[in-house]
Amino acid sequence: MLTFYNISKVFNTDILKKSFTALDDVSFNIPEGKIIGFLGANGAGKTTSIKIAMDFIRPSSGTVEFGETLRSNKNTIFDKIGYLPERPFFYPHLTGKDFCYYMGALSGLNRSTINKQIHFWAPRFNIEFALNREIKGYSKGMLQRIGFLVTLLHNPKLIILDEPLAGLDPVGRKELREIIVEVNKQGTTVFFSSHIVSDMEEICHDVVFLKSGRMIFNGSVKSLIDKNTKLENEIRFIHDGQLCVKIISEDKKLAFLNSCLSQNDNIISVKRVQASLEEIFYEV
Repeated sequence: MLTFYNISKVFNTDILKKSFTALDDVSFNIPEGKIIGFLGANGAGKTTSIKIAMDFIRPSSGTVEFGETLRSNKNTIFDKIGYLPERPFFYPHLTGKDFCYYMGALSGLNRSTINKQIHFWAPRFNIEFALNREIKGYSKGMLQRIGFLVTLLHNPKLIILDEPLAGLDPVGRKELREIIVEVNKQGTTVFFSSHIVSDMEEICHDVVFLKSGRMIFNGSVKSLIDKNTKLENEIRFIHDGQLCVKIISEDKKLAFLNSCLSQNDNIISVKRVQASLEEIFYEV
């Protein structure tokens, strides 16, 4: 649906200072119908990549290609994309509902269609009680909800979200994760960045992983975890009436189990130790 081919971006902020390479020969693919997580520490190049995908800035080299689902002509590609930036601007004196009307009108929707979308999505975002309030009175979580809602008004084929879960409490994160999954089940491709790695592990099919402007991984969450998991096993057993737990490497597992059996230990379980996506992220 969206592919980066050898994208580099160099910023020349000051003629007296050395230029800064934000992205260095980055290539990755966002396949249709998937939930894709965008991983990387601050300064890794995630927001720069998203701005290039949205055509807010141009790459220094490389190309961005959109798939057939989006590409009828260049002028209509972005009609099929929903976008929520990390720091969106909201008109403080508009009510939530008026903001939805305004954003929907920018997408060419009539008021009847907007009302249907509000009626469908507002309860899911748990924001219907605040739609008649002015946005200046919204909390951080409410702003995230109304911002996410307006990205869905025009039924986009692809939504791009920059840190949509930032600043939310655990309940709010859970609710937005559920909406991301629901949107995806309806056929929308989702590409979102987040520092909350455990959320990505829970709902993403694939991840794109940047480090210092370079692409270090693009693939399934499972393959990334398998690639970075040591071949170790957690063995639980009863020895002299006490529960014992040992971490044993794969090559020593059989010998250790035979030793347990020879001592009449009761083996409870043998389980491969698997790293979490969060552990891998911090290790990298």
